[in-house]
Amino acid sequence: MTRMPLPPFSHANAVLKVRMAENAWNGRDPQAVSMAYTLDTRWRNRSTFLTGRAAVVDFLTRKWAAEQQYRLIKEIWTHGDNRIAVRFCYEYHDAAGQWFRAYGNENWAFDAQGYMAERHASINHVPITPADRLFHWPQGPRPNDHPGLSNLGL
Repeated sequence: MTRMPLPPFSHANAVLKVRMAENAWNGRDPQAVSMAYTLDTRWRNRSTFLTGRAAVVDFLTRKWAAEQQYRLIKEIWTHGDNRIAVRFCYEYHDAAGQWFRAYGNENWAFDAQGYMAERHASINHVPITPADRLFHWPQGPRPNDHPGLSNLGL
């Protein structure tokens, strides 16, 4: 099976791949998200290292249980034939109600069938007040008319 678009990526296809990933992560379904990755995918997420789809599902289940009202925007930074680099921000609150905005960069490598084989993420977050929030769409994918990171000045 393949997962379109396939490498080698044009700029348009790389942008589409980024938006597809953003939409999937905003759906917050760990099993569905894991299907974009190879069976033996390798991740570095901050200081956590994962291998395989099952580990991705476990990781995302814990992540979205802790990061409530999660909303994410990704933006392409650059791409190569089978690699894409993105920057992103997401907002969430913890169980105590404290809001955060996380900032990060990801480097992705894809196999020939279009599945992500590697994901390397560097992320930090800062506390924000509810008044500082910028991501207000209903839970789920970001509406097409909602500004992206550059338009929001992030």
